[in-house]
Amino acid sequence: MSTDVRPAEAAPEPAAPAAPAPGVWVTFKEAPRAVKTVLAGVLVNRLSGFLQVFLVLFLTSQGYSKGRTVIALGVYGAGAVAGSLAGGTLADRLGIRGATVLSMSSTAVLTAALLYLPGFTPLLGAIALVSLGAQLFRPASATLLAEQTDGDRQVMIFAMYRFGLNVGATAAPLLGYALYHAGGQTYTLLFWGEAALALAYALVARATLPARNRTRTPEAADRAAGGAAPTGGYGAVLRDRRYLLYLVAAFFHSAVYMQYLSTLPLSLKDAHIALFWYTFAVALNGVIVIAFELLVTKVSQRWPLKITIGLGFALVGAGVACYGLPIGPAAVVIGTLIWSLGEILGGPAVFAYPAGAGPEPLRSRYIGSFQFVFGLGSALGPMAGTWLFLRFGSLVWPLVGACSLLATLFALVAVRTRPAASQDLS
Repeated sequence: MSTDVRPAEAAPEPAAPAAPAPGVWVTFKEAPRAVKTVLAGVLVNRLSGFLQVFLVLFLTSQGYSKGRTVIALGVYGAGAVAGSLAGGTLADRLGIRGATVLSMSSTAVLTAALLYLPGFTPLLGAIALVSLGAQLFRPASATLLAEQTDGDRQVMIFAMYRFGLNVGATAAPLLGYALYHAGGQTYTLLFWGEAALALAYALVARATLPARNRTRTPEAADRAAGGAAPTGGYGAVLRDRRYLLYLVAAFFHSAVYMQYLSTLPLSLKDAHIALFWYTFAVALNGVIVIAFELLVTKVSQRWPLKITIGLGFALVGAGVACYGLPIGPAAVVIGTLIWSLGEILGGPAVFAYPAGAGPEPLRSRYIGSFQFVFGLGSALGPMAGTWLFLRFGSLVWPLVGACSLLATLFALVAVRTRPAASQDLS
């Protein structure tokens, strides 16, 4: 008979309770000064972005035809899309501070110059450059937010980033209108006011942002210690097939999202629904996003990004598809509520994911490629939706809903759950 006596195994220690998700104020309070500067800067940048709102009115006041104003709007949109892509390269070559100062100072100079350029051709060139310059700082600012924020707080930080974008976009037309009237219903004070805001942020960025992308979170430092990460610019991004699938999903998502600005008013007019319901839908979305996105993110930031992004894409598609229901104005309200929920639930995660989707040295390129594709979808989506509406009528809504379904499936496949540094990018 064995006399071997084994000591009793110690009872397993109870798992420590999960730390509560950091709230908005705690996240902001503990953020580095540079992060606070960027969050304030994106508000200033968006707040000073009333040029696009008043561009058509300015051009027509100068005697240009409607056809030329349409060309100018297209050039403005193309410049903004190109600026997002170029900004990723500048963030690497000039550093975050250099890219931001170049972006804001060039925007200031070019915006003021619009008032004094003779002829349509130089004016068109300046419009292209000012829209490009205004977007250059976006990849740099997003890169800094990711570098100086711990991984468990990045979704909340990007929710704050989006909050600044949304508040600025809402207030910009009001500020522009006030400057227009304060200047005697001329555009001099309006354009000089926008230039002054952009220059002020350039000076603040020059004084407070780091010159180079040197500061890393402890998580980033640990990943970097494990070995050298690949380089190669946008070529390396294109070789990451899973991330390319995510970019396709983001393109479809942004194209569907923009339908409320283009196809919805046409659809309501065709159905003889009062204009009030369109303005109500736009206002409803703005109120929901500004009032609730940060609160919802307090909960959703702990969810897996794959689930949050996929659910956000699906809800946006479902809400837009509801516009095709034959229930009159109720379809407008119900659809807007559903896709607004998708926006506040998935938006911060959609914008946060590119920062950690690839190797750290390529972070600004991953962010720049995402912002380029998102902007491209925002530019092409309204044209595609309008064409589909003119060809198929109310069937446009289930068609664009199907695009969101594709985006959801692509996102569920593409979004990685492991740290980016350990991923095989093939």
